Amino acid sequence: MGEQGTSKRANATKRPTKAPSKAASKTAKPAEKAAAKTTKAAAKTTKAAARAAKAESRLGMVRRARKINRELAEVFPYAHPELDFRNPFELLVATVLSAQTTDLRVNQTTPALFAAYPTPEDLAAAVPEEVEELIRPTGFFRAKTKSIMGLAAALRDDFGGEVPGRLDDLVKLPGVGRKTAFVVLGNAFGVPGITVDTHFMRLARRWKWTESDDPVKIEAEIAEIFPKSEWTMLSHRVIFHGRRICHARKPACGACPIAPLCPAYGEGETDPEKARKLLKYEKGGFPGQRLNPPPDYPGRPAAPAPGVAPGAE
Repeated sequence: MGEQGTSKRANATKRPTKAPSKAASKTAKPAEKAAAKTTKAAAKTTKAAARAAKAESRLGMVRRARKINRELAEVFPYAHPELDFRNPFELLVATVLSAQTTDLRVNQTTPALFAAYPTPEDLAAAVPEEVEELIRPTGFFRAKTKSIMGLAAALRDDFGGEVPGRLDDLVKLPGVGRKTAFVVLGNAFGVPGITVDTHFMRLARRWKWTESDDPVKIEAEIAEIFPKSEWTMLSHRVIFHGRRICHARKPACGACPIAPLCPAYGEGETDPEKARKLLKYEKGGFPGQRLNPPPDYPGRPAAPAPGVAPGAE
């Protein structure tokens, strides 16, 4: 029994593994081909990014930067400021409120604010505690109340209740820096300007357009790369790309339309399927940040503040 049992076990061990069926083999081949194709595409993109990451001449960087801008213009032809506004005063106030919060939160807050105080004169004469309560959702509401009431008073007293269309005048207003001023100039007055917010700064460094972390220096360096006529739309495109695809913590590299031009390719998720799940706003099939977006915006409008019916303000 011992020897016979041992022999049977040995024979069983020697039996060859059964080959997969033809049907299973056919099913596996398309999947293998798809995986190989994806790997090949990723490798190609990685090589292209590696070439871009090599030391390049000033002229080479400028050409690459301008090509990125042209590509982004095709990806985001509808790029726009993501704050709801109907006039320069509303844009100015909304931009000041947008510090340290999302544009969506500002857009959900300003309808009630502007319904109560539609002009600089109205806001300047408001009761601070009442303004604080209205803008509380945007955070830092006491400091922001002081800023927007201060700028409203300055507009009333120094500019006849009108928002000035000059950089030097705007930056003198409480709570208004160069970034805010260029948002207002570019989108309310048609005066070209580069808006260096956190998204713009991050992408400009990733793309090797600059090595600086100072907004004013970055603004000056980018201004030398692009013609003045492109400054405002360039800002919108870069910010759109930063919010939707090239995120701070986990860029969606595998779904990025300009990956071959990016020296930082590979910092984020490179698998195309996984990367697509990281896309935000209309690129991910979600609502945008504006309650009242431009007519050509392909995504869905954002919802008003919880408990506020659409059009109630």
